[in-house]
Amino acid sequence: MTDIVDELKWRGLFAQSTDEDALRKAIADGPVTFYCGFDPTAPSLHVGHLVQVLTMRRLQQAGLRPLALVGGATGQIGDPRPTAERTLNDPETVSGWVDRLRGQIEPFLSFEGENAATMVNNLDWTQNLSAIEFLRDIGKHFRVNKMLTKDSVARRLESSEGISYTEFSYQLLQGMDFLQLYRRYGCTLQQGGSDQWGNLTAGLDLIHRLEPDAEAHALATPLMTKADGTKFGKTEGGAVWLDPEMTTPYAFYQFWLNVDDRDISTYLRILSFRSREELEALEQQTAERPQARAAQRALAEELTTLVHGAGQTAAVIAASKALFGQGELAELDERTLTAALSEVPHVRVAALGPVVDLFAEVGLVPSKSAARRTVKEGGAYVNNVKVTAEDAVPAKEDLLHGRWLVLRRGKKNLAAVEVTTA
Repeated sequence: MTDIVDELKWRGLFAQSTDEDALRKAIADGPVTFYCGFDPTAPSLHVGHLVQVLTMRRLQQAGLRPLALVGGATGQIGDPRPTAERTLNDPETVSGWVDRLRGQIEPFLSFEGENAATMVNNLDWTQNLSAIEFLRDIGKHFRVNKMLTKDSVARRLESSEGISYTEFSYQLLQGMDFLQLYRRYGCTLQQGGSDQWGNLTAGLDLIHRLEPDAEAHALATPLMTKADGTKFGKTEGGAVWLDPEMTTPYAFYQFWLNVDDRDISTYLRILSFRSREELEALEQQTAERPQARAAQRALAEELTTLVHGAGQTAAVIAASKALFGQGELAELDERTLTAALSEVPHVRVAALGPVVDLFAEVGLVPSKSAARRTVKEGGAYVNNVKVTAEDAVPAKEDLLHGRWLVLRRGKKNLAAVEVTTA
């Protein structure tokens, strides 16, 4: 399917390649085996990795054969960051993270059929390699003057931190990965982000030096950006992880639901598997009725289902509706409710007090007198039930799962109270 290149371009997933015409021909002649690498420098992938994982899925659906590499070796080194050295993790920790990342990637790929995916680990070809062998067989073919021009290296050399020989050698390890995958699996295409371009081409150069007749390619996707200038995938609480214990499915859903209108069209094309017609219709709805957030809801539902499953998606959607009076709060399971309420202002109290006190304490209103006015005007709700008396005190039986009260002022201002002893 040669039109996969056109599809990637339309979706904004084609930043650059080594030779576009040659890549198109290779895909047309097929089948092409490609790989993308992920380093276990944390116990989970984050939403920034979704671009590569979903691009792998897209390429496999177009007939290419994916190799998903989780770097048990490179994960012990770490790709150089722009400003500072990484903290090195011990081999046992990295090994555990390899298994966790594999488990996150595997559901996105198919391991059956003619172009079945394969999971690979670069520790397989490095753990028994001596330093002398590495320097003679791999290091001999790299030129330091060219290595110094790589973006990640150049930026570090300009910083006060400098760069260690350990991280400087990272591109040799990644270059060796491409060579090994070419020799072991006939892999001729490496996919990655545009910030990895130097590492991608390092592998190409090594293959061309050691396998002069080989034809190999590199394909880079653009970096995801945000219109407001902040970093994609970051919130006030930090990175948005794929692991549900690190970022709850509710918070994951809300992240996509809150995407800026200026970004949603770009994100839909890059991350969604909906057809062009569906995406264009959502873009039109956003232009005509941005307040409805139809595009954001579509993307949030699709990605939450892909990452966490349909059941979790249904639960977080139900929670989102129930918090604003469009469903039964009592029907939400404790984990989903707790995750949802952790995303709104909340306080912990030792005992229940008057509603007006709780509204003021959690910050829904500036004072108790303001809370009384809210009650008098009919805008105060506890667990979606309107409060009609200014001296109302919630009962122990009102606590959701024996610990939570959901407070709401008007239609959109939410907060929560957690009672630690009741």
